[in-house]
Amino acid sequence: MAGVFPVAAAKPFMPSVSYHSSLTRQLVLPIVGLLLAAVLANVGFSAWLAVQRSAENTRLQQRQVAAALTASRVSLSLPVLDALQRLTGSHFIIWNEASQSHGLSTLSVAAMDGVGDTRLAETIATGAVAIGGQHYRIGVVHSEGVRPETVLILTPVRAIFTATLEAVWPVLAVAVATLAVLVPLVLHTTGRLSTRIGAIERHVGRITEGEFGQRLLEGERGAANRGDEIGRLVAGVNTMSTTLGELRTSLVAGERQRLLGQLAAGFAHELRNAITGARLAIDLHRRRCTATARVGFDPDESLTVAVRQLDILEEEVRGLLALGKAPEAAPAELSVTCLLEEVRDLMGPRCEHAGVRMECQLPTSITCTGRHDSLRAALVNLALNGIDAAGRGGCLRLVGGRSGSRVLFSVEDTGSGPPESIRDTIHEPFVTGKPEGIGLGLAVAKAVAEEHGGTLDWERIDGCTRFTISLPSSTLSSVPAPQEQTA
Repeated sequence: MAGVFPVAAAKPFMPSVSYHSSLTRQLVLPIVGLLLAAVLANVGFSAWLAVQRSAENTRLQQRQVAAALTASRVSLSLPVLDALQRLTGSHFIIWNEASQSHGLSTLSVAAMDGVGDTRLAETIATGAVAIGGQHYRIGVVHSEGVRPETVLILTPVRAIFTATLEAVWPVLAVAVATLAVLVPLVLHTTGRLSTRIGAIERHVGRITEGEFGQRLLEGERGAANRGDEIGRLVAGVNTMSTTLGELRTSLVAGERQRLLGQLAAGFAHELRNAITGARLAIDLHRRRCTATARVGFDPDESLTVAVRQLDILEEEVRGLLALGKAPEAAPAELSVTCLLEEVRDLMGPRCEHAGVRMECQLPTSITCTGRHDSLRAALVNLALNGIDAAGRGGCLRLVGGRSGSRVLFSVEDTGSGPPESIRDTIHEPFVTGKPEGIGLGLAVAKAVAEEHGGTLDWERIDGCTRFTISLPSSTLSSVPAPQEQTA
């Protein structure tokens, strides 16, 4: 019997994985990295563009000032230079190229003394100079006014930096705001994904341990109905779990049924041999004992009761054989009344011995198509269980009838019914509520009912327990006897 139930495989080693950190690395870091790269590229391009535009504006401004000074016929006095400085933001220095010295200037005297004419002359060629800690870009203009003069235009470099910063800060502000919203959002999203994936991983782990048939509750609450990939994965895992559970149940039931058939066939063979020997012994006793032992005692009646008990035992053997192999007898039309009368006659002595009153409600003109011996064996098993359940002083009732197109065989007893712990599995083999029982009677009855295309059901009604075999009225009428199968 060890092969009946599958042995759970050892739990495979599954490394501990932090789904949250893994998803963070796979989703958050790439997204944030790409965003930062895009921001830096945008900032760099904006800064480069701002510098280019600022430099172009400076050159344009210097050209415009140079053009104005070139075309101007006004003498460049200090008030004129100061006015130009206020308008353009650049400083102006009158430069004497012959003496390499400066003249009028919008810069302070201290600033001019700090740089010196020699250094100023050297920086004209480079186009840049630092005066008083301030960097300037130098442009040279030759004025053709009343008195031709050379003018140095000093545009502060600080203005270029300011223009660059003004061009870049909106991009930086948008990037910081985007990151402030995106990073928590991505972390929240990956956290939810990791939670759902972790639930699936734990559910799959339970399936690998043999817990088939369970469903992931997260999928039932709507994840499977979201239409996303994880939802469909949850639905697929639930379907797989249910299918595996059904397959295992089917395999276990098939293996159990096969072994039960082999075991029942072996028991039935030994019991049939014993019954045959007992019948022969009774027949010999009838032939040899012709005289009565004492007046008023009929040994034939006692022997008849013994023969009936052997008939009951033989019916049980037939039921066991029905579990062991497919029936060979062909179905025939049966009278429900005659079938119940046979069961009544067989159960009469057993009821009398157990102190159980037996009642019969026999129908008239109701027939069904089936196998006589199999149906009688099933009813005998139900009646024997009813006698045991009713106990001394109880009542057993055999009822036949029709409900629509179905024929009903009911066996009722006044017992307390099956124990609560086995009510859901009472029809399975080896399930019994009696200490001395082996749990095959109801299994035999259920197998016979299903063989005839019917069902075996039970219920508690008015303080009684009723087992009912429900068969189609024309069951098996056109179905040949099934071929015997070899396990």
